[in-house]
Amino acid sequence: MRTDIDCGEFETLVTDEPIPHGGSGGGPSPLQTVLGALCRCESVTFSRTAKEMDFEYESISYAAEFTIDIRGRLGNRQVRRHFQTVRLEATVVTNESDERLREVVEDTEARCPVYNLISDAGVKLEARWIPQQPT
Repeated sequence: MRTDIDCGEFETLVTDEPIPHGGSGGGPSPLQTVLGALCRCESVTFSRTAKEMDFEYESISYAAEFTIDIRGRLGNRQVRRHFQTVRLEATVVTNESDERLREVVEDTEARCPVYNLISDAGVKLEARWIPQQPT
């Protein structure tokens, strides 16, 4: 179940399945890797968009989770084999107003390729953006 992915000039990326699913637990599952790509893509896109919109922030952190119906992976073609739902939570440390954050988020979500890939696949995608004042 383990796959070593040669990323060219970068290190090798390892994906695997958890031990209970027949893997060795040597890395994130492919679906966990997709969530990681979503968080990273949103982060890069948010950073670029914020810069263009003169939106100042100190940091951003992400948490993401998904649900699937395992029957699809087990061969039931009546059930979607990929994500049923994806939930993304982003905490943005900023002094900017909630309205300004909403503007940056709207543009970020419109631009982010991975966000749109998941959304266009018909997955119920719920993103929650939480402003947090700096300490």
